Amino acid sequence: MKFLSAATISLVAEARSGPFVFHGDLRRGCAQAAKLGFDAVEIFPASADVVSVIELRVLLKRHHLKVAAVGTGAGWLKHRWTLTSPDPLIRNKARKFIEQLIDFAAAFNAPAIIGSMQGRVEADVNRRQSEQWLAEGLKALGERAGKRSVSLLYEPLNRYETNLFNRAEDAAAFLVRRKIRHVKLLCDLFHMNIEEKSIPDTLRAVARQLGHVHFADTNRRAIGFGHLDVKSIIETLREIGYAGYLSAEVLPLPTSEAAARQTMRAFRKFNTAD
Repeated sequence: MKFLSAATISLVAEARSGPFVFHGDLRRGCAQAAKLGFDAVEIFPASADVVSVIELRVLLKRHHLKVAAVGTGAGWLKHRWTLTSPDPLIRNKARKFIEQLIDFAAAFNAPAIIGSMQGRVEADVNRRQSEQWLAEGLKALGERAGKRSVSLLYEPLNRYETNLFNRAEDAAAFLVRRKIRHVKLLCDLFHMNIEEKSIPDTLRAVARQLGHVHFADTNRRAIGFGHLDVKSIIETLREIGYAGYLSAEVLPLPTSEAAARQTMRAFRKFNTAD
């Protein structure tokens, strides 16, 4: 079984120092991704209306690329909106922002990602209430995605970024317990390296809910620039029948091109059928 590769492209000025292979220029990012052999791009837009659906379709066709996923984190970076804010007006703005990106992503048969926009348990709010707000948001947004024949991706983040769900199994159990439909897990290897006792064991445990993988090393650089045991992870993904993308959400170090080339070098090394 072979996997598909994706390179991340950020179009958000506030994410200039963030873990994205390419920054600022969608046309150039797509051209470079295609030149280096990626199957798809994962796009991180400032909002749903900054990229023309028609123009992106032309661009993707020209470079023989797909859209692997669309990130929603700009809602947090630019506006500080989250699904678990104590302020109902902010929760509503967060939901509307994500709804628009779900619709945009669905035009390319791609999922939208909820990572930083999940928020956290705030100091003056009890955990039960925060989980209720998160469940309400994910349920509504999951239903919207389902109606458009796509999934929504929920990403457990490490303890330094949220205090909601850090471990994939806990997040998976939450989705089941709350009966949240059309929402799958995004397992990011960088976060998992911090939080999981065993990445392979965790991937096996959440196999049925796994929808996307962020392909990043222990230091958030390209695979091979850290010390992650990639071989065991790839073997596990193949074992559980994962057929989705390995998407490079990595720092553009030492340069964007070098990070992209190293990602493809690692991808080709491990992406061989048994």
